Amino acid sequence: MDREFLEKSYRSMHLIRRVEEVISEIYHTDAIKSPVHLSIGQEAVSVGVCEALSPEDVVFGTYRGHALYLAKGGDLNGMMAELFGKAEGVARGKAGSMHLVDRSVNMMGTSAIVASTIPHAVGYALAAKVKKTGQAVVVFFGDGATEEGVFHESLNFAALKELPILFVCENNKYAIYTDLETRVGKTEILDRVRAYQIPARRIDAGSLVDTNEAARAALGAIRKGEGPQFLECMTYRWRDHVGPGEDRYLAYRPDEELDDWIRNDEVAKIGGMIDPDLKRSIEEENGRRISQAMEFAEKCAFPDDGELLAHVFKD
Repeated sequence: MDREFLEKSYRSMHLIRRVEEVISEIYHTDAIKSPVHLSIGQEAVSVGVCEALSPEDVVFGTYRGHALYLAKGGDLNGMMAELFGKAEGVARGKAGSMHLVDRSVNMMGTSAIVASTIPHAVGYALAAKVKKTGQAVVVFFGDGATEEGVFHESLNFAALKELPILFVCENNKYAIYTDLETRVGKTEILDRVRAYQIPARRIDAGSLVDTNEAARAALGAIRKGEGPQFLECMTYRWRDHVGPGEDRYLAYRPDEELDDWIRNDEVAKIGGMIDPDLKRSIEEENGRRISQAMEFAEKCAFPDDGELLAHVFKD
């Protein structure tokens, strides 16, 4: 297995995990000015896909977007300042955790509205094809988004126009607190995708390596002009739908199911595959980066009142 890939992936996965653990630790202080939807447990999907991308490729995500933002190379200082509601945040403190964006690394804005970035990504892919930029576009969304009408409209249009887009469904099985099996009559998402003649593949068990290999294959087909591709990545969130806490007391999912995913933590698994001294060095470096980002966010000023009217369309 490629050593450089494992080292780079662990650096990214560990950073995401620790950033979100720190967010969890300080959330009760009210330093963070927006709700947070944590990706703890789901890091391998964003990292596995983003490690297959080129810097020019473009990604769109969801409100559970910390992992994607950081995996694509988004600025950590700007992210923390945004969560703190500060003017130096990536959206000048006005957007919060659910609307992260860093166009310098082609990380387009995430959205709190389920499935809303899917048509945005399709539109970008259409522009990329018309302009012949050579870019691939990747859009991440949860299993709940596959029940929205715009999901099907977007698949149909992408297939019709043979667009250079990779659809990535992060299937963690739950839309808030409702299991997939109680939400839809047929749970096989890939059957619905294949009805549009889009090649589709499922990656089980949250494997980083399998996700990366599948993403590379799908992107290779896209770059050859073969049109849209689809990946369903089975994964699992460890924390509550929103906020930093555990939600076992709600009893909407079996403890054994959650415990099984925690036992098979992909972050720990990848960390165990690299040199222990290097692993320690990576973790220490990530710790320093996070501390610096926290200090930066604390020192930044809040936006002034005039910011309310800035970047707003007016008559």
